[in-house]
Amino acid sequence: MVEGNGCCKLAGPGYGTPLEAMSGPREALIYVTCVYTGTGREKPDFLATVDVDPNSPTYSKVIHRLPVPYIGDELHHSGWNACSSCHGDPLADRRFLILPSLVSGRIYVVDTKTNPKAPSLHKVVQPDDIVKKTSLAYPHTSHCLASGDVMVSCLGDKDGNAKGNGFLLLDSQFNVKGRWEKPGNSPSFGYDFWYQPRHKTMISSSWGAPAAFTKGFNLQHVADGLYGRHLFVYSWPDGELKQTMDLGNTGLVPLEIRFLHDPSKDTGYVGCALSSNMVRFFKTQDGSWNHEVAISVQPLKVQNWILPEMPGLITDFLISLDDRFLYFVNWLHGDVRQYNIEDPKNPVFAGQVWVGGLVQKGSPIVAVTEDGQTWQSTVPEIQERSLRGGPQMIQLSLDGKRLYVTNSLFSTWDRQFYPELMEKGSHMLQIDVDTEKGGLKINPNFFVDFGAEPDGPSLAHEMRYPGGDCTSDIWI
Repeated sequence: MVEGNGCCKLAGPGYGTPLEAMSGPREALIYVTCVYTGTGREKPDFLATVDVDPNSPTYSKVIHRLPVPYIGDELHHSGWNACSSCHGDPLADRRFLILPSLVSGRIYVVDTKTNPKAPSLHKVVQPDDIVKKTSLAYPHTSHCLASGDVMVSCLGDKDGNAKGNGFLLLDSQFNVKGRWEKPGNSPSFGYDFWYQPRHKTMISSSWGAPAAFTKGFNLQHVADGLYGRHLFVYSWPDGELKQTMDLGNTGLVPLEIRFLHDPSKDTGYVGCALSSNMVRFFKTQDGSWNHEVAISVQPLKVQNWILPEMPGLITDFLISLDDRFLYFVNWLHGDVRQYNIEDPKNPVFAGQVWVGGLVQKGSPIVAVTEDGQTWQSTVPEIQERSLRGGPQMIQLSLDGKRLYVTNSLFSTWDRQFYPELMEKGSHMLQIDVDTEKGGLKINPNFFVDFGAEPDGPSLAHEMRYPGGDCTSDIWI
């Protein structure tokens, strides 16, 4: 069903249902946003094309780099111009990858269809145009809409004030159309968002004021009210703010947000980074929305760190297309976790793997158990290379059997918490997933070293498949 256009039998982009998507072709390429901004190297950020076909002679290698034409952008998240929400529209085409630049405010539009292995720049939406027409800046999450428009969350105004945030609309030609939300209905903070049209609802999350987070993390800024702890519930598609959910101290800095993929479901999760909780949100009988902590990651008592306790810092998560498993990362602790969520109210731990973190063996930081013993995680070497940083962005194959992991959060925060990333760059891993009994295992044959880039070590962030994935496609 296409919003406003009735039913169309001919297929557009993506898949008719999430379960149908699971039977889609195996991924052969992944596009990765790579950053030089903030590293001290005066080079433009770039979009890397990584070969993930195990039968290819260039498997696990960067086969193309598309540098953007400016320096200082900080490429971050990405999204498509069309996805499964447009599946009913035969005229829609998943052709363009949308690359918002979190620091500069530019939005790049990249043609991935003419030559999928070597994407090309199609258009640049300049920040001056966005600010002039909407007063929005710091673009972050991009989602396609069934109408053909592209919607982008923006985290503040040009001066870095959170109160200026809101949602940008680009038309199908990527011209600035205006704001999505109704006047006077902007959230107090911005970050991620997800819409569930059958419930006529969009919910957004809240990172913090750009003026604060772009300078690095300062715990005092949390006390000063410069970071969020709310979810914002909007009517869809008309953009009226209907409810604000205060998550309290159990939901500090809620970042990535996802509904279950089944479009009939009225529940989902948000990863609350600083509290290190996965919070479930759900619709109540009276039509309002409520929330509860579903998974809690306990802080580690540590020695030789800036604080006596270290949060896990859940910075990314995703849900398998069959809504069976949830995966999330603890960027500071260094582990990736898998939970069975067939009962969404009661997630069951199913798997865990350590791929980095601040408490791995060889680090000066040690965790302290309740009985006073010190402890450090065992992190394997891959292809004789030590794993650095912590797991940050993740992407899952359509069939749910392969999880890809990068390790850069945001250049300023990378420098603060994992300074070696500035010298050695990021890497990308692939984790094999047991989708029957649960379990995670690093694939020793896959390792992409972004520290070996021709222009010097770079920071790797968001990943996208040309054919769509479980963090970009929304079903209506």
